[in-house]
Amino acid sequence: MTHRFLRVLGAIGASCAIGLPAGLAAQDLITRDRVGPADAPNTMTFRLTAYDLYSSDTPTREAFEALFTDFIEARPDWKIETQIATDNIGQEQARLLEQARAGRAPDCAMIDSSQLALFKNAGVLAPMNAHFTQAEIDDLFPYVRDAVTDADDNLLAWWWFTDLRVLYRDTRLVPDAPQTWDALQSAALETVEAGNEGVLFNGGRWEGTAFDWLAHFWAQGGRLVDAEGAPVFAEGENRAKMLAAINFYKGLVDSGAAPARVTSIVNYDEFNAAAAAGTTGLFIGGNWQYNQLRGTLPEDEFAHWAVSAIPGPSADARATGTGGWTIAALSDDPEAVRTCAEMIKEIYSGPSNAIQGLLPTSAAQYDQYDAFDGAEYDVFAEALIDGQARPGVPIYPEISNNIQIMLGQVLSGAASPEKALDDAAAAVAAAYDRQ
Repeated sequence: MTHRFLRVLGAIGASCAIGLPAGLAAQDLITRDRVGPADAPNTMTFRLTAYDLYSSDTPTREAFEALFTDFIEARPDWKIETQIATDNIGQEQARLLEQARAGRAPDCAMIDSSQLALFKNAGVLAPMNAHFTQAEIDDLFPYVRDAVTDADDNLLAWWWFTDLRVLYRDTRLVPDAPQTWDALQSAALETVEAGNEGVLFNGGRWEGTAFDWLAHFWAQGGRLVDAEGAPVFAEGENRAKMLAAINFYKGLVDSGAAPARVTSIVNYDEFNAAAAAGTTGLFIGGNWQYNQLRGTLPEDEFAHWAVSAIPGPSADARATGTGGWTIAALSDDPEAVRTCAEMIKEIYSGPSNAIQGLLPTSAAQYDQYDAFDGAEYDVFAEALIDGQARPGVPIYPEISNNIQIMLGQVLSGAASPEKALDDAAAAVAAAYDRQ
């Protein structure tokens, strides 16, 4: 672990900064709405979530305060006026986009990865190519690089952390990682024979169900929308791929490889609880659950759990849903854009990932920080190569909602896959026509 990172995690000193007014202590540089001297001649406005600099977790907050203190001490002529975003992501991002179109947006802002395409299409993001090398851009995972650049290779945002879904397994019950859908079903049935309840996954009415399941659709090359953002998931080859993914889940439940209760699971915590209770040997969950399991299970029990990529229809057809946040400049002031980009590079991309254990989007950073030395991070990094982000189009929430309904109907036996898919497609088409 580098000396700098160790210092970041330490307590913040009250020493004076070189170049700042004499007697100005570090703790005076950070307030609830500002970083830096109040009378600094240059200002960058920054809208951020409440999970780092203003985190309720004291160690996290102190680590970010140290990073921001270093950053602003090196720029004594600047202050950052901070704006804390609300937790309602949909409303918050819609408000930010409206402000950007009206020329009233902050200079720099966090944008949810699922909403980034809306900002790109609106033409409100300032290119940051001058502040990142081509090597740094090329080192991003392919789906990230595609998301943050435009057709002219302009870098319009930096996707600084991501997450993904993987398969967890108890190696005492499932020694080898299943590579295909059929292998997963067979492994799950073996755990049932051993007295467990098979493979668990989200199947209730919430976004996690749709997003996790979409990995099986995307693994086949399926597309939810076309280039114009219109829904096409029930048309042509996409329809066949959608039905194949539906029938995969249906087969798990019908065969007993997954319990019927998956239709009521709407929280990843259910999987942790089942693992702790010793009632499951397999589940599809998020990468963040690895450390949760480490903290929940006795050490000797946790040692038996492993992660691997989500199986696909074949061993070489894989996908995993990926989320996370980006930071972008929304200013026409070149100096504010530069400061935004430098903040990304010096605070968020790398140091922040290590502090919070958030997955970097740059392959090199997995080797750069000791925080990612665990074997599980090798699995995560490899799986991210097949990462798939949700399309950042207005119709996506309606698609997700109807996928949730569709899966619930099929898994409960209330409708056939074909009927449930047709109903979902009709509902989404009607919503799209109303836009």
